[in-house]
Amino acid sequence: MNMTVVNHHLSVGHIAIGGVASASLVLIGDSEMIQLASAFDTPPESLIIGPFPEKQNNKKNEEKR
Repeated sequence: MNMTVVNHHLSVGHIAIGGVASASLVLIGDSEMIQLASAFDTPPESLIIGPFPEKQNNKKNEEKR
């Protein structure tokens, strides 16, 4: 993907970050190139594809019914 952003005037006074995900990037300023990569370290046999098991009922779920 090629993306071009032109910020003619950019001024950042304060940044508040409420949370960070496992794949996050915060960049202020200029950059010629950003290269992203990821690694999947979970063994293939632990990957579950298909119907998910039902959640166990607890008191809160039973009260909502």
